[in-house]
Amino acid sequence: MTELLITTNGFTTTWPAIEYGSWLASHLNLKVTLLGINEKLYPVQIDDHNPLEQVFERAISLFNEHGVKYSLQVQNGNAEEIIPQKALEADYITLIGPLGRARLRHLVSGRSIRQIMEDISSPILYVPQVRVPINKILICIGGLGYELTAEYLALQIAKISSAEIALMHVVPPVELNYPTARIVSQNLDHLVDTDTPQGRSLRQAMNAIQETGLSAEIKVRQGNIVEELLNEIKTGGYDLLCMGSSYSGNSLRQLYAPNVTAEIAESVNVPVLTARLKKV
Repeated sequence: MTELLITTNGFTTTWPAIEYGSWLASHLNLKVTLLGINEKLYPVQIDDHNPLEQVFERAISLFNEHGVKYSLQVQNGNAEEIIPQKALEADYITLIGPLGRARLRHLVSGRSIRQIMEDISSPILYVPQVRVPINKILICIGGLGYELTAEYLALQIAKISSAEIALMHVVPPVELNYPTARIVSQNLDHLVDTDTPQGRSLRQAMNAIQETGLSAEIKVRQGNIVEELLNEIKTGGYDLLCMGSSYSGNSLRQLYAPNVTAEIAESVNVPVLTARLKKV
């Protein structure tokens, strides 16, 4: 059975993940494992106040208030290494917030969420800010199938508060003149009706949403994928963003295209749910 793995290294920026996870667990009746990571445990610090103590105290109070079943774990080391290792141990949805890294570290090695997304194959909820109740969800449909696992989880969350759903597909600028690209570019207003991978993905998503008793609108844009998604998020008032991830997919596209999910997660204050396609 799926459980929530909520992670913290003691920084205040990780608290939104704990608050969001407690809310989600209480509504979906999920068990929580709260993983605290001691990143700077030196002998001279043994008698000092550990920032995890206060975070755990607040978290326990919150879990009890929401009636959430939980367990607590603490490990020593680097969060970027420990979180992926722990995520492999069970059927987890991993919740993580910003780890409080210095700006210089971002410039040298990039943001932690990008590396963690690359290392974890199970679902991830990145929570830079709490937005509950969830009234509006944006599900990004790429047409390659990577979004299917994230979409399924998004629908479970949407049912909690009967959230409005928007399905969005961004058509990138056409660089090669091939039949599918021409069909897509010529049918932006009714892409869902076309016999293209994008059209089939949209129809499949709409059918899944209708089966839950919810409804959705379809948005199709053309242009730079990251820019168009950021514009929609900025103006749409969404409480949750759901995207698939192509990490570890068998596609040459990975070798030259930026990972859209990571770029979006690094740029917005909206919780981002991402998961790789599960092959069956």
